[in-house]
Amino acid sequence: MTIDYQTRLQTLLKSLNENNIDVGMITSPANVFYFTGFNSDPHERFMALIFDNLNKEFTLFVPALDKEIADTDSFVKNIIPISDEENPFAKLKRALGPNVKRIGLEMNVVSMFRHNQLQSYFPDASYDDIQPGINRQRLKKSRNEIVYLQQAVDIIEKVLAEGIKKVHAGMTEAELAAELEYLMKKFGAVGPSFSTMVLAGEKAALPHGTPGERAFKKGDFLLIDFGVITKEGYCSDITRTFIIGEASDKQKEIYNIVLQSNQAGITAVKAGVPLKTFDIEARNIINQNGYGEYFNNRVGHGLGIEVHEEPSIHENNDQLAEKGLLFTIEPGIYIPNYGGVRIEDEVYINEDGEAEVLTSFPRELQVL
Repeated sequence: MTIDYQTRLQTLLKSLNENNIDVGMITSPANVFYFTGFNSDPHERFMALIFDNLNKEFTLFVPALDKEIADTDSFVKNIIPISDEENPFAKLKRALGPNVKRIGLEMNVVSMFRHNQLQSYFPDASYDDIQPGINRQRLKKSRNEIVYLQQAVDIIEKVLAEGIKKVHAGMTEAELAAELEYLMKKFGAVGPSFSTMVLAGEKAALPHGTPGERAFKKGDFLLIDFGVITKEGYCSDITRTFIIGEASDKQKEIYNIVLQSNQAGITAVKAGVPLKTFDIEARNIINQNGYGEYFNNRVGHGLGIEVHEEPSIHENNDQLAEKGLLFTIEPGIYIPNYGGVRIEDEVYINEDGEAEVLTSFPRELQVL
């Protein structure tokens, strides 16, 4: 399985040319990976893919300690290492020369410190935001990317099937989270794609809660929201909610409403309709059953190299759904001091413009 980095770079080049940008500077690790295949977190160090439009060449600037890996992994082979004692902006200035007038940046990524450094070394330059163009490129997933994303889903579902076997009364959220993250690596993932959420009882009402010392008890909700990132650099994200021991009638009612909402959202997915349709169809089920005040977030988000990408699936997004989009459908009901239910699946709009669901873990209520 290969990714066509040449086409990705040429598409980027076309966008920069259309906007008369002299130099494009990409510093987001996810975007560097998207265009080169080199996947690295440089932490505080400087890393950038630079397109010098004046000289028509791409250069990858990397921390010196990553040079060997970059040589192997990067499609862009013109690589300049920067050691810790060097000033990366001085080195950038030497490489680009004095005639840079327009610099394209990911403006939601570049810090004020780095912007000030750029202004110091390129005092005559103006700045353009190239993030929207990059987002448009990354928005549509190729079938090759879906193969990688399916692998990430397959791993996390295997982890979930094995992990819930370990659940027992008295176990803590943190203990189960640790077991799940061990299984991720055991089954071939690099690690979690975001902080694993294991939330029991009343804590299941916290959409972004943190696992702690809360011990499982009979009758608890158990909400598990997690994903993995694979060696190929792609993410998964799935949520399932369980009941420990025995489910009450109210718990069953809430669960079934969320299940119907999830199915309504998925059923609505197709190319050519506004993205808000998927949110509205899912939300209507919850509203009609009297729980609308307990569902106050969007129904889904895109994912791929990052666990949150475009598009955003919310009730005001008029953008039309297209072939190639991949996103979550994840409605929920969250009742403070009582508990909550979320059911999250990954949906791809395939080559025929139809919904293709990557997740396959059972959605029916399971009592553990």
